[in-house]
Amino acid sequence: MKKTAIILGTIGLLASVCCAADIAGQWRGEFDSQIGQQKYLFTFKTDGDKLTGKASSEVNGEKRESDLKEGKITGDTIHFVETLNFNDNDIRIQYTGKVGTNEIAFHREVGDNIATEDFKATRVDPTAAPTNSLPATSTNKPSN
Repeated sequence: MKKTAIILGTIGLLASVCCAADIAGQWRGEFDSQIGQQKYLFTFKTDGDKLTGKASSEVNGEKRESDLKEGKITGDTIHFVETLNFNDNDIRIQYTGKVGTNEIAFHREVGDNIATEDFKATRVDPTAAPTNSLPATSTNKPSN
């Protein structure tokens, strides 16, 4: 019985490491928002179920870069937070992403009910397996 538990635990650990390795690298996404077209380049690093990295963005000609915080991987879902300093206030932007082969479908929540966006990011790595996904799309849903 103990051997079975150890084997199953090892398989679970290896499966989690395998999925994490699939996320590492650069992912690009674009979407419309209340403040205009936003272009993102996410650079993900993984260590087991931990996710770290950077988000480089551009909106209305302004560029910025931020470290990703609170990153975690659970199966094919990732979660992380980006912080935006606006008028000397830090605004949390929370991301939840469903990972596919070469695409991540993101749901993005800005602050406390400021706005939400849904968009897709695709792998930047040209050596990655080909994908049949469509170009990035979004639905901008301002909150009331």
